Amino acid sequence: MAGTVEDEQVRATGERWADAERRSDTQALDGLLDEDFRGVGPVGFVLTKQQWLGRYEGGLAVESFDWQDVNVRVFGDTAIAIGTQVQEASHQGRPSSGRFRSTQVLVRRDGGWRIVSMHLSPQQR
Repeated sequence: MAGTVEDEQVRATGERWADAERRSDTQALDGLLDEDFRGVGPVGFVLTKQQWLGRYEGGLAVESFDWQDVNVRVFGDTAIAIGTQVQEASHQGRPSSGRFRSTQVLVRRDGGWRIVSMHLSPQQR
């Protein structure tokens, strides 16, 4: 079943986000994450936008990154995207690979969708 135009726009934003994470493209991520962004990691830490972007300067190396099985719900100018994030990565030489259930909250601002929040939880296969 095809989604609405808004569903497809939110999915496209998620695909651009995953591609930017895969390429360690902090400039692209800067344009996708809202200034008020907060990300909750899989063990409960909370990062601001600048801290999220700073992971790359701090030693995050991404080998592969996939955003799949995404379900989108749109409520006016707010959207929720729930999917599975699978990554092969290391941070400061330590493995940080995993499979996570990821929930993104997006808002429509200035004609586009921006990610304002993300929460990761470890996911078993």
